[in-house]
Amino acid sequence: MKAVVSLNSGSSSIKFALFTVDEQGLPTLSAGGKIEKIGIAPHLEARSADGVALLERDWADGAALTHADLLRDLFAWASDHLDDHEVIAVGHRVVHGGTEFAAPRLVDAALIDKLDALCPLAPLHQPHNLAAIRAIAELRPDLPQVACFDTAFHHDMPAVASRFALPRTFHEQGIRRYGFHGLSYEYIARRLAEIDPVLASGRVIAAHLGNGASLCAMRAGKSVDTTMGFTTLDGLMMGSRSGSLDPGVVLHLQMQLGMSAAEVEELLYKKSGLLGVSGLSSDMRTLSQSGAPEAEEAIELFCWRAAREAGGLIASLGGLDAIVFTAGIGENHADVRSRICRRLAWLGVEIDELANAGDGPRITVPDSPVAALVIPTDEERMIALHALDAAKRITGTVMPVGGAQHLLA
Repeated sequence: MKAVVSLNSGSSSIKFALFTVDEQGLPTLSAGGKIEKIGIAPHLEARSADGVALLERDWADGAALTHADLLRDLFAWASDHLDDHEVIAVGHRVVHGGTEFAAPRLVDAALIDKLDALCPLAPLHQPHNLAAIRAIAELRPDLPQVACFDTAFHHDMPAVASRFALPRTFHEQGIRRYGFHGLSYEYIARRLAEIDPVLASGRVIAAHLGNGASLCAMRAGKSVDTTMGFTTLDGLMMGSRSGSLDPGVVLHLQMQLGMSAAEVEELLYKKSGLLGVSGLSSDMRTLSQSGAPEAEEAIELFCWRAAREAGGLIASLGGLDAIVFTAGIGENHADVRSRICRRLAWLGVEIDELANAGDGPRITVPDSPVAALVIPTDEERMIALHALDAAKRITGTVMPVGGAQHLLA
């Protein structure tokens, strides 16, 4: 039996998923989990597809352990867990593909050099994505690796949606709007086409609401606009990121308050958003249970910003047929969905609060002029599908043609 691995490597965590490949060439989740608190006291947790705990491990004195060290242990466990399964490819989430990469690419030395050059555009993500690729190359130099880009889904947005109002020379240097969360949006576009092909062919806003948050305007499953731009700092208010900000605030922080560029970066990426406004937490679960007025203010601002940004995307789409909520907050916080939908009631979004509290995909009344749905995202499966397609191209025989056209194993 064949298997593929999906990896999403961040600065302090590595999310992973192991997929076995069935006779039709489709990935079936075997196990998944994450390594957290890298650089402090790493903790590994793995569970089977049905939620059974498979492995839990702590490295209490492991502050010096690198991504490579931890991936070595993870691969040793995976080899035992998969028994006689052969890992044929590893797929990686790579946050930034720049202007060049509009589709997944097989990793080689030349690609690594080009992705290294993009690190200044995603300094908090890209270096760690590449660290995982390098670690796997050391562990298994013969194993094909596939880079799957979070920017690729937005690559063909209309030119007007990608340009800043800066002198042309800066645009030519790559200072433009790229968009992110593309793997999530790609999955949602395909999954919506399975659930409701008519809606999927229309004008849809997908709301990826989590610790990182953005909206994407899709027409017939293609991105036409999105709230994140040059970096993952833009757009919506997030867990600890400010989202869109008057550039004059940055100038004021540096020129009048004397903050360094590094201090401003720390403020905007790690001390703002839900955490900064509430003064309590970046976690929506904690804020929802708090009762503190500052927590309520943070939640209300989060929802107001989401509805406000949605209004801009509706203009880009020329109307709206559906909104899809996904990711950690979007999938799990009915109150947040309700607040956002109520602010969009003028469009014809008529939420059904009982459905919103349930587990069905549709959360609006049957005759609502604009539908609202909840669809869990699965970036790991999307990465696995791309890795399988790459493995098929390498061997010509591993996978049946069209394996990545289907999402459900």
